[in-house]
Amino acid sequence: MQSFNQLVLSAPRRLAMPIAVYPGAALTGASVQEITQNPDAQFRAQAALQHRYHAPWVLSAMDLSAEAEAFGCSLHKSEDEIPSVTGRLVTTLPEARELKVPKPGDKRTAVYLETLARLRRHYPHLLVLGGCIGPFSLAARLAGVSETMELMVTEPEIIHTLLSKSTEFLGAYLKAFHARGADGVIMAEPAAGLLSPRMMKEFSCAYIRQLADSLPSPNFALIYHNCAAKLMHLPVLWETGIQTFHFGVPMDLPAALAQAPANTVICGNLDPTGVFVQASPAEVEQKTRKLLYDTKGIRHFVISSGCDIPAKAPLANLDAFFKAVDDTP
Repeated sequence: MQSFNQLVLSAPRRLAMPIAVYPGAALTGASVQEITQNPDAQFRAQAALQHRYHAPWVLSAMDLSAEAEAFGCSLHKSEDEIPSVTGRLVTTLPEARELKVPKPGDKRTAVYLETLARLRRHYPHLLVLGGCIGPFSLAARLAGVSETMELMVTEPEIIHTLLSKSTEFLGAYLKAFHARGADGVIMAEPAAGLLSPRMMKEFSCAYIRQLADSLPSPNFALIYHNCAAKLMHLPVLWETGIQTFHFGVPMDLPAALAQAPANTVICGNLDPTGVFVQASPAEVEQKTRKLLYDTKGIRHFVISSGCDIPAKAPLANLDAFFKAVDDTP
């Protein structure tokens, strides 16, 4: 069993893991841009949150543009937003075939590897989790998300070529995280949630399975995150060999937990914006308690945000979340 699941299933009480690094900027004075470009700023943001909440794990930040940038994509950057991909890098099959696969550590992937290494050195007794994009979501950024949806039907070889190269890079990236001390990685594959189960199986799950079958260690946790997945996607997701899933608001969590294979852990799914940014602390506490009540007695559940919590989320709301978790049996 992988390290993350061992910790969850053996814990004396249920655990909480909001996907939160950027809110730490409120404690350190860093900007979002600094966190995505400077490993010291990213480390300090996570360390500040860890000092406040004392979680059993620490995370590097979620940034789904770093890998695409390493392949050569152009980005839009601003002081207070995570970078986003602009334009299309690949439009034809020859371009897809000629695309060079980068190495882990190229461009800003170095920021996330170095942050992970610093977290490992500073927290030797905690689980340390990195973060990366999934193969389909990366391929969709290389070819354009809307264009990818069309190309899967009209020119699927382009997408499969990009998926093969994305998977090659991500396999090496996972090994690089492991070499720096990671206990696992949260792999974000949100674009696959837009697909039918049949298309998800062909264009995402088949490549996720390749990664799951070649992890750098039997204890290394590959945590699959998809904030758009629904119940209809679960049968093909179970076939990936993944042992830990992290779902967003569209997922019916109690139903998913009831269907999950033995020793599979599921995390989620409080709305990162609607709850952690827009709600009052009292509302955050109420919604947290409700989700804990709806999943009462289920050991293979970790309450979390359904996706990455924005930097503008008030710390009072994170305080309310952790208070509700601590006060609810």
